[in-house]
Amino acid sequence: MTKQPLLTEYNLNGLKLPNRVVMAPMTRSRADNPENAPREDFEAAYYALRASAGLIITEGSPISDDAIGYVNVPGIYKQAQVEGWKKVTKKVHDENGRIFIQLWHVGRMSHPDFHNGEKPLAPSAINPNAQSYTPEGFKDTVTPQEMTIEDIKKTIEDFKNGAKNAMEAGFDGIEIHSSNGYLLHQFFNATSNTRSDEYGGSIENRAKILFEVIDAIKEVMPEHKIGLRLNPSLDGPFGMTMDEETIPTFDYIVNKLNEYHLAYVHLSEPFTDVSDNKFAVAEIAKHYRPLYKGTLIINAGFDQEKGNKVIEEGNADLVAYGKLYISNPDLVERFEKDIALTDWDEDTFYVPGKKGYLDYPVKARD
Repeated sequence: MTKQPLLTEYNLNGLKLPNRVVMAPMTRSRADNPENAPREDFEAAYYALRASAGLIITEGSPISDDAIGYVNVPGIYKQAQVEGWKKVTKKVHDENGRIFIQLWHVGRMSHPDFHNGEKPLAPSAINPNAQSYTPEGFKDTVTPQEMTIEDIKKTIEDFKNGAKNAMEAGFDGIEIHSSNGYLLHQFFNATSNTRSDEYGGSIENRAKILFEVIDAIKEVMPEHKIGLRLNPSLDGPFGMTMDEETIPTFDYIVNKLNEYHLAYVHLSEPFTDVSDNKFAVAEIAKHYRPLYKGTLIINAGFDQEKGNKVIEEGNADLVAYGKLYISNPDLVERFEKDIALTDWDEDTFYVPGKKGYLDYPVKARD
């Protein structure tokens, strides 16, 4: 029998992956300790259980206090957090796994509760009219504070420091979270960025911060260990709305990324039905495969059959799975042995404790 495309090996710029199944980054809110640091019996155990993935991408990890917008997320800007992540990478590597960390700044998707009552930072003072997950539960977002040039330069430096800390913690690489309505995505879209300086106005100006972040990170780690995530047709969730320049902006970004020797570009298919949206692209993988010459990861709504198909058709190199990885730590082995998948419990996605985190059955390794 021919091997499933998902289960074939892949060379990720020198990092050998035993399969093309990627664990997608997912907030799990288990770092409920004063330092918001990963722990050996929680995050390390959680990721190690999933080490058979071709590649693990961690939950988003804030790069500074300013970057936080969700409760109990493990950061990458304090030494205690670095020490905690060292336990994660060691345990994953001991299980012969490979792991990247996602560097995160939520921008306007935060809440004053995280910032001593101060407004969160964003490209422009535009309320996303969404909700932030605070220590007291979900709360409505507020109108953010428009970032100064100094704020932007500091944020770029924070991304760089996050990458430096990630290398110290033993990660195989990093993913820049420039997706899903968070800070960098907010810069890209003209509906969330109405600046008139060098970071606003034209497509090139709105994309500028991303390339400055990449260039800064290149100073502290090899370029081929840098990945990034994009969600071009996001419309509605996380307060994002599209206009006529949205897709042309992402086309510009993806084309310009060909000038770098990156680990990968991680794309999401639309989170909502955009078939009637004149500004959106409905089939992201098909649209961007001809534009990008490097490794493409595709995510959102894939099962085993669709994952095999998108690779077989040549529209992506790797497929990232989110919720399926919450409830199926042995997802690769289940695909391989055709074992039925376990359903996830959405009520335990973001709550403290081991329930819904470390207690899903591992059926395929018996």
